[in-house]
Amino acid sequence: MTSAHSPEDTGFMQLALRQAQAAADAGEVPVGAVVVRAGQVIAAGHNAPLASHDPTAHAEVIAMRAAARALGNYRLDDCTLYVTLEPCAMCSGAALHARFKRVVFGASEPKTGAAGSVLNLFEHEQINHQTKLTGGVLANECAQVLQGFFEERRAQQQLNKVPLREDALRTSDAAFTGLDVPIALSHFTADLPALEGLRLHWFDNRTSNTQAQAAPHVYLHGFNGWSVQYLSQLQSAEPVIALDLPGFGLSDKPKKIATHRLAWHAQVLREFLASVQPAPSALHAPRVMAPLLVNLSLPIHWVETPELPAALRHAPYPDRGHMAGPRALSTLFVAPAPTPPPKPS
Repeated sequence: MTSAHSPEDTGFMQLALRQAQAAADAGEVPVGAVVVRAGQVIAAGHNAPLASHDPTAHAEVIAMRAAARALGNYRLDDCTLYVTLEPCAMCSGAALHARFKRVVFGASEPKTGAAGSVLNLFEHEQINHQTKLTGGVLANECAQVLQGFFEERRAQQQLNKVPLREDALRTSDAAFTGLDVPIALSHFTADLPALEGLRLHWFDNRTSNTQAQAAPHVYLHGFNGWSVQYLSQLQSAEPVIALDLPGFGLSDKPKKIATHRLAWHAQVLREFLASVQPAPSALHAPRVMAPLLVNLSLPIHWVETPELPAALRHAPYPDRGHMAGPRALSTLFVAPAPTPPPKPS
């Protein structure tokens, strides 16, 4: 194994890191790979075993399959494989079978690495093909992507263990199975003082390192919707947060209508906006939510929220007990119809 990190190796590893970030965005362990031939990327891939229900769907395997299809040949003897994490035994064996000229990896994998950490399949002279090996290219950057992913997942698991208050309900994850809900973008907190232990949910599309430093636009639902109404904004290049107030979407749902006071929801919203870093650049909300938005210092833009399909609209509210928030806000924000005058006798 050589420790020389040429500008060419660094550049192609940066492309593999983009693939790793794409895996993280999809909720997969962030490992990315690219296959290079004659200085050109001919294939790329990232981890996808969860989405594909395929234990072999490692980044390297996906990239190799794509490269073989592109070249019309399963032999890749004039190609180099770049991968952000040291290959496992399966992927190292596949690379040897493909006759790669070189394999270049980023971070070491002390538990399953088969390119020098646990064992080194590439050093056995008895194998009828010798692949050159380069390790440690952008090792810190590759390791940080993995560390950040697992730290966030551990934090998420801890939040999932937040005990549910006796006076509240929590919609099961199973309610969103098969629906177009970007669960990979979900975030939770129970730390805001006004929440008093309730769990608050929002979607945040700021996944890349550059986007994470961008001031987001925050989108707030109406009393008859929830954050998934802003799916198109979350899928855009603009940094976007879509929030669920308590009682809505994936947030915890106090069961008593009396809990959902206007002043309380406004305080939760103010505390949430103050916690967002960098500070939000604007708040977008349907005009019906204006009573919540008084005394906010950031610009407010009124929006029309799209009508959701029935399955998405009802998913967070599997029974009437979950509906206390929408029912309460519909009476707080919508003036009751005037009582008709009595009919003359």
